[in-house]
Amino acid sequence: MSNPDVLMPRQPPDDGDSGDGSRASPPAAHRTRDAVPRGRLRGAGRTAGFVVLVLWVVAPLLPLLAWAFTRRWVYPGLLPQEWSLGAWTDAADPQRGVLAALGTSLGLALFTAATATVLGVLAARGLALHAPPAAPLLRLLLLAPVLVPPFALAVGVQEIFIRLGLSDQALGVALVHLVPALPYTVLTLVGAHATYDVRMEQAARTLGASRTAVVRHVVLPALAPALLAAATLAFLVSWGEYLMTVLVGGGVVTTLPLLLFSTASGSGNQALTAVLGVLVVAPPVLLFGVAAGLLRRRRARWADPARTAAYPGNHRTHTTSEAEPDSWT
Repeated sequence: MSNPDVLMPRQPPDDGDSGDGSRASPPAAHRTRDAVPRGRLRGAGRTAGFVVLVLWVVAPLLPLLAWAFTRRWVYPGLLPQEWSLGAWTDAADPQRGVLAALGTSLGLALFTAATATVLGVLAARGLALHAPPAAPLLRLLLLAPVLVPPFALAVGVQEIFIRLGLSDQALGVALVHLVPALPYTVLTLVGAHATYDVRMEQAARTLGASRTAVVRHVVLPALAPALLAAATLAFLVSWGEYLMTVLVGGGVVTTLPLLLFSTASGSGNQALTAVLGVLVVAPPVLLFGVAAGLLRRRRARWADPARTAAYPGNHRTHTTSEAEPDSWT
């Protein structure tokens, strides 16, 4: 008697059936076709989110830009009835003091950014690398300008600066801008030092590098993103500071935010107020764009496979020679 298993041909398993009753994974072609729409959906979602974010930020500025170029705009018109550059010409008049206030604001913000970043690096290295016994208390003291109400802090600082003879002076305003800026730089750089390996500096010194070369070739490249972020935050804090500038500057030191508030509250010139608003908003936006571009370029450069493969230590052992220490100087 013949065996029916021999006479009857075996049917090929269906797609997704491995033949033994278990379900097999779909073919690679099916997985690829399914992954492509998902990738497109994610890309479309990111693009839509970016567009919504841009509109959310830019939409409130559109009326400001329109007013800056308006001569006449009355209700119920959706757009100005007359356009003009008269407000910009008025702002360029030296008697208005707009250019002088712009220069003062830029000088104070740049000074605050540079000084607060340097002091932030020193404080962060001491807190993160050396871990002093009173580190928690020191962190609390550094955060005090952020935790204390701004008006109370400004009044206390004003009293001290009056006794020191720094009131109504540009130097006093520059120093008082460091008070709210330092917490941001210290916190940013403490976080960066949490993943920083100080042994890289020791290895460089062992290979014959000078202290200056270690800072230039090891410390600065490793902390460059954090330094840029800290300097940007300090610049923004100083650029928009109003209360401390009023109390310590005493109206003698005039910055662009002070001029904007005084023009908006007393002049009734909406076009000039809009021009001042544009001047207040433009530098931080440009600075943020430049900082974001630099960070993006740095990430793209270090993500380059050719650069990663050529980095010493990835695929070969880095050996020293007699001429190598000269490259550190």
